[in-house]
Amino acid sequence: MLSYTLRRLALMVPTLLGILMLSFVIIQFAPGGPVERVIAQLQGQDASGASRVGGGGGDLGAGALQGGDASSSYRGAQGLDPAFIKELEKQFGFDKPAHERFFKMVWDYARFDFGRSFFRDARVVDLILEKLPVSISLGLWMTLIAYAISIPLGIRKATRDGSAFDIWTSGVIVVAYAIPGFLFAVLLVVLFAGGSFWQIFPLRGLTSANFEELSWGGKILDYAWHITLPLTAMILSQFATLTLLTKNSFLDEIRKQYVLTARMKGLSERRVLYGHVFRNAMLIVIAGFPGAFIHAFFTGSLLIETIFSLDGLGLLSFEATVGRDYPVVFATLYIFALMGLVITLLTDLTYTFIDPRIDFEARDV
Repeated sequence: MLSYTLRRLALMVPTLLGILMLSFVIIQFAPGGPVERVIAQLQGQDASGASRVGGGGGDLGAGALQGGDASSSYRGAQGLDPAFIKELEKQFGFDKPAHERFFKMVWDYARFDFGRSFFRDARVVDLILEKLPVSISLGLWMTLIAYAISIPLGIRKATRDGSAFDIWTSGVIVVAYAIPGFLFAVLLVVLFAGGSFWQIFPLRGLTSANFEELSWGGKILDYAWHITLPLTAMILSQFATLTLLTKNSFLDEIRKQYVLTARMKGLSERRVLYGHVFRNAMLIVIAGFPGAFIHAFFTGSLLIETIFSLDGLGLLSFEATVGRDYPVVFATLYIFALMGLVITLLTDLTYTFIDPRIDFEARDV
């Protein structure tokens, strides 16, 4: 298992390098950039709509001008001093060729040096550390609650397969899975956050303004009050998938020969279910916990944090993308990719820990 783990760790390096390279290349063709944003702000224009003349080549790849009038290469820059434009390019690091900037970024990221934000007076790593607890708390609570609901429900559905209970709960689960989480979030806002009906839950943030003044019990209640709607919206699809996975896993085990043998020995149905079936059936469910968490962390962070104004990594990356804050964009992409690769490896290791019969050594990576 050690050699398998080392091979997987070694493969993370070219994988991360490929992700960064692909993203870097795509940015070359993205219209707009930090220089255009500054120019648009100086001209009193919409910064998000600024772009290079001809629409090609974002500043991260084509920011360094190859001769000619610097100001004429940017839309809205006519009349500005070309020396000022070149100073902007130097400030944002676009005075160097693209390949030099890429290899410098790779070297810096290997040391977890993400530089400073273009438009926030802070280091990128400090911004990430500040926002990370919000996204982690959302992903962790969502995963724990989804497991707490889905496992008992899935077992119940498996033991009553084909009954009226199984049929109507399956209908609810299919509908829940079909509804996008962000659309359900909007519905919750309209119904319960002062949209058009009731103002029961707050619309933004994870805590109230007077959070530090509250008692421990008050802080817990205040946090739960703020997190109810975001978690409800995030749990929907995860709950549906996990319930059906649990049910099908238990059904597969219940139909095996060893279960029939245990029943013939006179064991009670509860003893058969929880003494024999449970451990084998829960293998795939429990081993998938790390993957479920990272899935919740990725898919739930962006839209849900944006809708409910939760100051986490998802909202940070969204605002950085819109604002062309490339150091923040690439740093969050790097963190997400690295966490995804590590969690995937942990998931495989969890399988072998729960069931030693699984041996990845015999397989190619």
